[in-house]
Amino acid sequence: MNTPVIWINGDCLSPQNPALQAYPQAPALWVWDDALIGEWQIGLKRLTFIYECLLELPVEIRRGNVAQEILAFAKEHNTNLVVTTDSPSPRFDDIRHQIEKSVKLEVLAGEPFFEYDGYIDLKRFSRYWKVAQKYVFQ
Repeated sequence: MNTPVIWINGDCLSPQNPALQAYPQAPALWVWDDALIGEWQIGLKRLTFIYECLLELPVEIRRGNVAQEILAFAKEHNTNLVVTTDSPSPRFDDIRHQIEKSVKLEVLAGEPFFEYDGYIDLKRFSRYWKVAQKYVFQ
């Protein structure tokens, strides 16, 4: 069997991440996305929160072009299988398509934080939270 590597993305920064649960011995990678950081779409408080979450995970941390770093990580571990969890982010879809050009990508469903069928602006966490808190604290 081809042992995968795990791509940890920003929508499942939990030790209960389905990819970590499904493949507990697989090496995992988080990549600080230079494109997002460079455009300052992620604030300092959010960066700190993400980093604190990463400290609780068995994950290697890198910085750069996400797809390129993930593909390099897969090559370093001699695998053609990357496993991650789903994300509603349009950026996730772009990165996913880049990865799938070179290796197989298995996307596992994560447990939703809350049930919602409407539109949520995902560009800022505060906009997301404004909608989410109504459902989370019911």
